[in-house]
Amino acid sequence: MTERRALDGVVVLDLSQVYNGPYCTMLLARLGAEIIKIEPFGGEPVRWRVVGEQQTAAFDLLNGGKKSLRLDLKNPRGRELFLRLVAQADVVVENFAPGTMQRLSLGYEVLAEANERIILASGRGFGASTPQAGQRAMDLTIQAVTGVMATTGQPDQPPAKAGPAVADFFGGTHLMVAITAALYQRTVTGRGQHVEVAMQDAVIPSLASSIAGYLDSGGTLPERTGNRHGGLAVCPYNVYPAADGWVAILCMTDGHWRTLCGLMDRPDLGDDPAFASPPARVAQMDKLDEVVAGWTAGLTRDDVAGRLQAAGVPCAAVLSLSEVMAGPLVGADGMIRPVRGADGRESYVFGNPLRLADSAPSPTEAASALGEHTADVLGERLGLDAAEIRELRAENVV
Repeated sequence: MTERRALDGVVVLDLSQVYNGPYCTMLLARLGAEIIKIEPFGGEPVRWRVVGEQQTAAFDLLNGGKKSLRLDLKNPRGRELFLRLVAQADVVVENFAPGTMQRLSLGYEVLAEANERIILASGRGFGASTPQAGQRAMDLTIQAVTGVMATTGQPDQPPAKAGPAVADFFGGTHLMVAITAALYQRTVTGRGQHVEVAMQDAVIPSLASSIAGYLDSGGTLPERTGNRHGGLAVCPYNVYPAADGWVAILCMTDGHWRTLCGLMDRPDLGDDPAFASPPARVAQMDKLDEVVAGWTAGLTRDDVAGRLQAAGVPCAAVLSLSEVMAGPLVGADGMIRPVRGADGRESYVFGNPLRLADSAPSPTEAASALGEHTADVLGERLGLDAAEIRELRAENVV
């Protein structure tokens, strides 16, 4: 394997905050890009949102290995310093409220004057052509207007938000893809561009099962199906009780169904023409769920999962967060990695879900303190000396 990483040499100025943009730049960092996180004097909202003075775990998870520069973009000198950094950078990432970059006099046209190769990547709530284009948005509100909440929960209960922040993270992932596409296109055109990804747009495709169920049924299927398939097109497909918890089981094929029947000692169901097709099983899902639950309830989670997985039927134990944090996803090579900062503080950062065989892994580093690299960035990139940096600090520019 080469010691180079896929995005070595790419410099990203990260103005983003909360989850959407920071996850995008975290992915870029894991592929080798240098991320300079630029924050206002109070830091970005997630850094301190829990009562107390310690950085939050949420901030730590998403910002490991990024350099931290404190800079007042509302100050003319701060704006000048930022544009000097833009002249040397490849990408600027922001997910401010619509119009913020223009109010700061830092819209794409201004950035392109400083560097025609710059790529401005904007995370938005709503698509530019939608009526809500100028509205502020957060993960919860995007879940509300895209059908995510309407399709989450039990049929006889109110809409519920999805547990994960799906809008933020789907939006951030798509924004990272748009950036890498723009970087590639720049190798052909020699120019940068403005790319935008709306969380609204990024979330909609994940509703494929629910939207398909709505279309196929002429709008007659219930919106919320609990733990059953979103389009009510697969059965068994549910979470079933075990002696020590819960297991998730789904039979995507007729073969899965017949195998499950054999394991349950119910070959009669597997051979019964009344259950021989997906539509037939869906039509009697209450009965089949009762049969499956009666079998799983007498076994442990691991026993159920082990038997079904060995037989090729998709199944998994439902793990609590405490079990996840005590399991194999946490560790030096896991998706949740323990780290120790320069100050000795222990925290966790996310690992890299993007595995490229010919791109060396990024080192695991803790999130930086607010403004920790201000002097380094201004000195190394802009050539400012210690006296100039002290003057900027005295004037509350940095």
